[in-house]
Amino acid sequence: MKRILIILIALAGAYFATEHSSSVWQRAPASAYSAAALEQAISSRDSGAQVGGSGTVTRILSDDRDGSRHQRMILKLESGRTLLIAHNIDLAPRVANLNVGEEVSFFGVYEWNERGGVIHWTHHDPAGQHVAGWLEHDGIRYQ
Repeated sequence: MKRILIILIALAGAYFATEHSSSVWQRAPASAYSAAALEQAISSRDSGAQVGGSGTVTRILSDDRDGSRHQRMILKLESGRTLLIAHNIDLAPRVANLNVGEEVSFFGVYEWNERGGVIHWTHHDPAGQHVAGWLEHDGIRYQ
């Protein structure tokens, strides 16, 4: 009886871990990826909005080395607006072979500032408490 109880508890734990993991790691609804949703977050200064989009790299900045290290780049959106991408390279791989003029897609958290805003949380959350973000470049996803 104890053996069956242990097996049932193990199966329930595995099921919960799988369900919890899939809810945290799943892709966001398609509406979060739309250019309109991103533009709405920028226009309304909606800091903390989970958004997705893509843009052309206009500038590659030096890494931010204060606290967690971040790879930084400026993207120009189709609308003409610019965003700073701050990609945590302590938690996710650095975007490789990145050049000005190339396209990068992103999914992360938008924070408003007077220069257009910042996208961060473009990585997984080791604690599993936050929706996983990512960057995509040249067919490779970095998270």
